[in-house]
Amino acid sequence: MSRENYRHWPTLTFLWARAFTALLLLALLLPVKAQQQSPRVIEVTADHDSRYRIQGMSKPSITVTANEKILLRVTAIRAKQRNRDGSIHGFSLLRPKDHQPVPGWELLLKPGVQEFQLTAPSEPGEYQVVCTVICSEGHEQMNMKFIVEPEIKTASNSEINK
Repeated sequence: MSRENYRHWPTLTFLWARAFTALLLLALLLPVKAQQQSPRVIEVTADHDSRYRIQGMSKPSITVTANEKILLRVTAIRAKQRNRDGSIHGFSLLRPKDHQPVPGWELLLKPGVQEFQLTAPSEPGEYQVVCTVICSEGHEQMNMKFIVEPEIKTASNSEINK
């Protein structure tokens, strides 16, 4: 080969190196699908009048998908009474079949905003949220529906789980 054939070699090598670096950076900067799916934020107020409130709802309820990752952000407003540990309200999720608490869903709320990283139950149904701290005379009415809908299986989900 003549010297003329190798004349562009440094330029081509430089361009290939730049392309490879750009692709590598792109791969590192693109989020993985699992990282893109940040938990859904659900905001609830545990109010001073022994009621759960969700903005825009006259009768609050929460609807999630089975196994959905959620971030429960609760604003607890001082009630008339509190527990010895400083809790002013509770947030306990009860199973539909036997009304027993769902493990990991027995939350004690202190005044202010608290966030809880949770996973929705895997079994669909109409659950009940109840306050577990005797917060006032109206404590018994401090509850709301928590509906768990079946997980939607898609072809891509089925292939991932194999």
